[in-house]
Amino acid sequence: MFDAAFALKVFAALFAIMNPIANIPVFLSLTEGSSDSAKRRTAAVALFGVSIGCVIALVAGAAILRMFGITINDFRLAGGLLVLLIALDMLHGSTSAQHHPGQTELADPDPAADVAVYPLTIPLLVGPGTIATLIVFGQTAAAQGRIPSLVVGVAGFLVLLGSSLFAAPAIGHHLSAKVTAITKRLMGMVLAAIAMEMMLASLQVFLKGVLH
Repeated sequence: MFDAAFALKVFAALFAIMNPIANIPVFLSLTEGSSDSAKRRTAAVALFGVSIGCVIALVAGAAILRMFGITINDFRLAGGLLVLLIALDMLHGSTSAQHHPGQTELADPDPAADVAVYPLTIPLLVGPGTIATLIVFGQTAAAQGRIPSLVVGVAGFLVLLGSSLFAAPAIGHHLSAKVTAITKRLMGMVLAAIAMEMMLASLQVFLKGVLH
């Protein structure tokens, strides 16, 4: 069964948490001094890495939770709290510690190192918040028969992400700091609402079990 609203919710959640617009300046700073062909290679590797990360979280996420004896409702509550913390950072215009490497991790970087995997793919794009969101949506889609909607939402976002990464050099010339800041705060609001929905869904199941 295809549910357009669910597909849009998945797309919006991934857009909010990975925020391609806000990450364009990051991509350009990480690839500064590289040739156009090298930037395209970095974009391709990053897109491939994000795609693989999404597939692993969606397919193997539930099995990993079961291995540690964690129920999806426990994870939904913890994941919702993590996503809410990231959203609050975005609303305040600051970078999230969960999705950005610390200064010590980036100290004395090797200029020859490939930044596509680290820190661009992990943890900037596929961080704990992204993984938690994908696992929750994956389990919700499986339980409600909305797998096609989930696939459309994730695929649609990956197409947009890839387009923004490949077009980053051209977009960067027209992307002001004000636009980036406004986008970050708007996406923070969307992400906060999704986080609250995740936590409330988990609490409803918990309270229902207590009352019965």
